[in-house]
Amino acid sequence: MRFRKIHGAGNDFVLLTDLGPADKREWPKEAERLCARRTGIGADGLVISSRVSDEPTVLEVDCFNADGSVATMCGNALRCAAWAAQCDQGFRTMQLRMAGVLHEATVDTNSVWVTAEVGAIEPRVLQTIINGRPTWFDSAHTGTEHVVAVVDDVDAIHAEVVGRVVRHHKNVAPIGTNVNFVQRLGRQALKIRTYERGVEAETLSCGSGAVAAVVVATMRGLVAKREVTVHNRAGEPLTVRPHHDRPERAAWVGGPVTQTFEGVYA
Repeated sequence: MRFRKIHGAGNDFVLLTDLGPADKREWPKEAERLCARRTGIGADGLVISSRVSDEPTVLEVDCFNADGSVATMCGNALRCAAWAAQCDQGFRTMQLRMAGVLHEATVDTNSVWVTAEVGAIEPRVLQTIINGRPTWFDSAHTGTEHVVAVVDDVDAIHAEVVGRVVRHHKNVAPIGTNVNFVQRLGRQALKIRTYERGVEAETLSCGSGAVAAVVVATMRGLVAKREVTVHNRAGEPLTVRPHHDRPERAAWVGGPVTQTFEGVYA
């Protein structure tokens, strides 16, 4: 079986495309095996993309986290699937369905863009101590669960230690949450670090987390409601902007996609 190793702004995946209907592998177990950093290919997740319609172009995209759990929304996984569809079939606009939700996608010369649904926003859902200071987290649902803390310096935080505590906090039980630490850099720029549920580690970037960060920062009056650059650990910023037709309910997130290598596994 051929695979791509691909990343969206540092968020890396093993990508399989257009598998035959007879392939009924236990994909959660395959995700654990393939995504293992030392004994597998190594990735934040396994992505399986199949074309289900030509007019309009619709891809079914499944994403399994490195621990085998299902991701209901992964912006960077969707962006990688859209990039591969453009590379293989020449599509520049398409729809991607993940966990039953349709997302728009467009591929241009420098960036791949997908939409994220923006749901409930709840201020101050939980509090924890970071570097001796009580810190509040707001929640924002962007297709999956996120909490966001606005801090003075994201680099001063031990993101994995604090993220692991917050991810399992009783206020977000039973399923837990993704955890984001966000710093304001300017009127239209943020810096972010994200601890991802399912990966159970800090990742280099997170598409739905970038949207959640902008949603919370906008609510807090830290950025204006227009295009915002979100700087991540990969050094490959993502850009978030409101959806033109549904500015209150959806956002576009865009940025680079890079294929690192291809291979075959049994």
